[in-house]
Amino acid sequence: MSTGEGANTSFETMRGRDYPTLRQFTLFLENRVGQLLEVVRRFEVAGIRIAAFSISDAAECAFVRFIVSHAERGREILERAGLSIIESDLIGVELPEGGQPMQQICTALLQGEINIVQAYPLLVHPHGQPGIAIMVDNTEAGLDILARKGFRLINEADLLD
Repeated sequence: MSTGEGANTSFETMRGRDYPTLRQFTLFLENRVGQLLEVVRRFEVAGIRIAAFSISDAAECAFVRFIVSHAERGREILERAGLSIIESDLIGVELPEGGQPMQQICTALLQGEINIVQAYPLLVHPHGQPGIAIMVDNTEAGLDILARKGFRLINEADLLD
């Protein structure tokens, strides 16, 4: 690897506030009273806003998914708490005005042969419009088709206070 004068190696990564996706943290929590509140308090004390969340419940456990306003700090808080997390990229998309916004989004993704794996609403509206977070089977293609169809995408920078 050449690192001397004239080397064209860039050390920038695609992650960060300008990356065009939202980071989702999935946690495995026991179904005990107060478990969710403990996690929520950790975010609140650190000044991190929960932008979206989803709970998939079973008899003894739950998968809780969060999207937060400051993903890097959010990951740090969850790791310091000793929680096992799975980090995933989701597409944030603003619901278009007019009738049937979900139909418009689903149609655009269908035209690109892209499957939706998960979806849930965003609690924050960065540009004054409601939005959703969606996990698809091909994130890059999903981002591309939604952008080409004129949908307004929501990224991590849009979630900052």
